Amino acid sequence: MSRSTSLRVLHVGKFYPPARGGMEKVLQVLAEAERTEVDNHVLVANEGRATVHEAVNGVPVTRVGAWTRVGAVALCPTFPWWMRKLDADVMVVHEPNPIALVAHFLSQPRGRVVFWIHAEVVRPAWRYKLFYRPFLRRMLTLADRIVVASPQVAQFASELQPFRSKCVVIPYAQDPDQHALTPAIAPRVEAIRAEDPRPMVLFVGRLVTYKGVDVLLRALPGVNGRAVIVGDGPLRAELEAQARELGIADRVRFAGNASSQELTALYNACDVFVLPSVTRAEAFGMVQIEAMSCRKPVICTDLPSGVPWVNQHGVTGLVVPPGEPAALAQALTALLDDPSTRDRMGDAGRQRVEAAFSIRRMVEQTTGLYRTVVELPI
Repeated sequence: MSRSTSLRVLHVGKFYPPARGGMEKVLQVLAEAERTEVDNHVLVANEGRATVHEAVNGVPVTRVGAWTRVGAVALCPTFPWWMRKLDADVMVVHEPNPIALVAHFLSQPRGRVVFWIHAEVVRPAWRYKLFYRPFLRRMLTLADRIVVASPQVAQFASELQPFRSKCVVIPYAQDPDQHALTPAIAPRVEAIRAEDPRPMVLFVGRLVTYKGVDVLLRALPGVNGRAVIVGDGPLRAELEAQARELGIADRVRFAGNASSQELTALYNACDVFVLPSVTRAEAFGMVQIEAMSCRKPVICTDLPSGVPWVNQHGVTGLVVPPGEPAALAQALTALLDDPSTRDRMGDAGRQRVEAAFSIRRMVEQTTGLYRTVVELPI
């Protein structure tokens, strides 16, 4: 299909790289990979007050100026106007995204709607019911199709139960060699390993409550290993204080937001990757795929989400109950003390990434879905 006759697709996200976040990373992979098949454009909030139009790796991106922020939500008064102006055959709204839900209500844009649920919104009940749920229910009702990254999201997400017939499973994907060990990275890997001879546990993510980093810290006193915590967030000072109180500050390094090169080195230097999340706000855990692509075994939690579907218990890693430091400590010890099992699970993880989470497969599914929805009867 020539670009002149291809489908016009508008991806409406929250932010876009270099902004950090799993949803932002997925959106970038998707938008860049789809460019050969569809004419796509990305609409997101800017982190500054100006509206900026740019091409990021060939993808047209409009970043709408934000006047202020309330928590993680950017307030962009002109977002509804841009949503209607950037006309498309298919609009893909990436959720959670309060500004997009409100903007769609205000602008009433034309075109088909695909609603992509990346995570459930976890909010105090009264605030959620009063301010968020009406806009979410409207979008779920309006959407031609609802995309989820795993069967478990459709199965367990309470808001999706009346709409399961519209749900389509499209797993996330990434380049399996994105964090490949190269000659340029190898010296840094050796330097990280030389910092401390003990086995290394790696966590990557925002330092917020649902990530369960406090559970990881409570598990570490009984584990013969050290941990590197990559990421930043509102709980950082509290977690650093917890590490001191537990007497493990000398073997826990809070690395902050690592560069791409440093993150690649850390993935390759670690012995085990851990995702100790405690709520289904962790819908998938894209970082698991990144670790598995580097042949690292993963320990995750048994959440009612796609997290334990990505990491298969006993095959690519271990799955433990959420919020239980003793169970996590036992799993960490089992893998850190058994190099051959780590190697076997690491190899299986790499194979799973290549088979189930390929970019080619994801693009075939998304572009096929777009063509399906534009042909639906009005």
